[in-house]
Amino acid sequence: MPISNSGIMSLTANGIVLSEQDGSLKWSTPRLQSSVSVLQLAETGNLVLLDQYNETLWESFGNPTDTIVIGQKLKVGTLLSSGTSSDDLSTGSYALAVTTSDATLQWQALTYWKLSMDTAAYTNPNYAVDYMAVNQTGLYLYGSNGSVVVVQLNLPPSNFRIAKLDISGQFIVCSFTGADQNLNFVGPVDECRIPYICGRLGLCTNGISLNNPMCSCPSSFHGSSNNTTNCVPGNNSYSLAVSCKTANNSNHMNPSSLSYIRLGYNVDYFANDFTVPAKYGVNLSACEDLCSGDCACLGIFYDNSSGSCYVIENELGSVVLRTKSNGRLGFIKTIFLASHTNLGSDKDFSNDAQGFPTAAVVLLPLSGLILVIVIGIFLWRRSKLPKLVEEKSNHSTFPFSGDLEFSIPGLPLRFDYEELERATENFQTQIGTGGFGAVYKGMLPDKTFIAVKKINNLGVRGKKDFCTEIAIIGNIHHVNLVKLKGYCVQRRQWLLVYEYMNRGSLDKTLFGNGPVLEWQERVEIAVGVARGLAYLHSGCEKKIIHCDVKPENILLHDNFQAKISDFGLSKLLSPEQSSMFTTMRGTRGYLAPEWLTSSSITDKTDVYSFGMVLLEIVSGRKNCSFRAQSHSLDENHSAGGHSSSSSIQELIYFPLYALEMHEKGRYLELADPRLHGRVTNEEVEKFVLVALCCVHEEPGLRPNMVSVVGMLEGNLPSSQPRIESLNFLQFYGRRFTEASMVEETGVQDGVTLYQESNASHTSTKTVYGTRFSYVSSQQISGPR
Repeated sequence: MPISNSGIMSLTANGIVLSEQDGSLKWSTPRLQSSVSVLQLAETGNLVLLDQYNETLWESFGNPTDTIVIGQKLKVGTLLSSGTSSDDLSTGSYALAVTTSDATLQWQALTYWKLSMDTAAYTNPNYAVDYMAVNQTGLYLYGSNGSVVVVQLNLPPSNFRIAKLDISGQFIVCSFTGADQNLNFVGPVDECRIPYICGRLGLCTNGISLNNPMCSCPSSFHGSSNNTTNCVPGNNSYSLAVSCKTANNSNHMNPSSLSYIRLGYNVDYFANDFTVPAKYGVNLSACEDLCSGDCACLGIFYDNSSGSCYVIENELGSVVLRTKSNGRLGFIKTIFLASHTNLGSDKDFSNDAQGFPTAAVVLLPLSGLILVIVIGIFLWRRSKLPKLVEEKSNHSTFPFSGDLEFSIPGLPLRFDYEELERATENFQTQIGTGGFGAVYKGMLPDKTFIAVKKINNLGVRGKKDFCTEIAIIGNIHHVNLVKLKGYCVQRRQWLLVYEYMNRGSLDKTLFGNGPVLEWQERVEIAVGVARGLAYLHSGCEKKIIHCDVKPENILLHDNFQAKISDFGLSKLLSPEQSSMFTTMRGTRGYLAPEWLTSSSITDKTDVYSFGMVLLEIVSGRKNCSFRAQSHSLDENHSAGGHSSSSSIQELIYFPLYALEMHEKGRYLELADPRLHGRVTNEEVEKFVLVALCCVHEEPGLRPNMVSVVGMLEGNLPSSQPRIESLNFLQFYGRRFTEASMVEETGVQDGVTLYQESNASHTSTKTVYGTRFSYVSSQQISGPR
């Protein structure tokens, strides 16, 4: 308890003593090595005890509570602890810990935020952290005894600054100008990340802003009569489980009295982003059994896509409603109370937990009807489009002849249509196809091989506009870009003539049955592609965004020299056709999430696509591939229950698997198995780190391609991926895994409730499948 206003501070030869007037001891300094001679308050605010030789025996800077100031070091292994309340400064439940890699906020020893998560923090992962400090320019984590900055957070200059762990659970940095206090930094900004923001099992939902959360109870729960900030089961016949490791509960629970209430969709728990699953690759029933056998377990979260089982132990904090699903399903352990047995209540509880919402019953059929109408309109317009294009073409003002009535500087060589017909033997040998049209192999009279691309999906534009864009593309020269040798605009035909790449596209070499690409060859290909993109983004007079980076558009020449094709062609489309083209290209696995929002398309969309390609180069397979597995469906938990098996073709999403292996540090498992023994863990690690950084959901967190080149070549240290910006991979993986399941056993759509009860209760376990038939954003940005 805090000392009263009448408390006494005494300085003795043994140190400082705080006591009440009645002599009761409140606090004292620890046992010292020698007698105290001097008590000194330094200009920095450090209170120091010195011996007769002026040696420091004890200092307040070495024993922080909730605050540090300029000149004070918070060393690795030292904590800041929040107060309990504004009136009670005793140790609260939140702590800030400095680790060798970061500064983390913790609740009940569980991490819920890291300093490096903030977008303003610069991180150098090549050094270990020694201590944290604030100074006139910002907040820093130092390594190598202060000679290296590991994490840097620049703030407005100030000569008086403090860093404090607030009673709210937020870490704040303030500066002072006279009597005025200025808030420089707060983390986390999203208050729904704070573990107990809405009390026990309270549901936190972001309001208009991240610092304006709204608290409620999840479905099937309501506010506790004893504490309105906590939530309890809506059916009084059930109570929340209490950990056997808490002071007020030492009794083990009878497994036969346990039930699990499912939380709503998109409900998650703060610790799931920072903890390792208790088990991997298990089914939901096994995850539930794991919790039932652990008296400290209060609930579980189960990842459908990976079979990961997360366990909540000892203390139950708030839950949060995510705006995007991450594939985890939450279940809270409850105890059936025999004294409250009530058939009516049980029925209500079951309906509340399992019933499909009335609004959904109305909205789903209506949404389906609207979807059918939209698809019908789309198909009708698509059937009319060729006719409209032809009519507009026939009324164009320019003649489709071999002559140009204008002059544009920089145009490459112009070919006649007949000349290209002869070169390709009337377009006989097709060597590829893409969103813009087919590609044919040809040979010029001087025996030079060429690749001729017929442009089929061109917008209805003037010949001069087309040639202007061709002039720009034709003047782009880089060793890692396919050279445009010429063009043809004649007889309503639009053709581009490229240099011929004799080894074809990367997808055929990487995924085909031919010779295996060695690791060094893959390195050279990846670096070459990165250099080509970097040139398009920063080396050209006008920045060019490729918009369609994929293995099919990466061509290989002699010695596996990689060259990017189809760059600049997206500018040849009209806006309407560009939108349609993006959706129908069949390369959704490489398109960044911002394609589906109102966000502008920048060079960072190419960075995302490159990251996906880089993962495929590492693994030697497409990012999404089928794998046969056998699953069993347990009908129920009762003695009379039975199980049935089903044959399932499961779709494995490699980027999600790469993220999981990154968190475990097992990079070698991600390498193409055909390279066994010919690549090291460190070599794969560098590529995976770069790839994961490239596929961050927020474009601003992705590196630019110049930095990517530096990291791949080893001239720059590899950045560390931000896990919180990769959670969307779990959603993509789960949705496409479920959508791609082929089951022999029919199941219905619905919601799942897993319930166990004692012998006096009928035990049920209703399993509803999740078959999807939909067109969603994930079909473009998600797995291919």
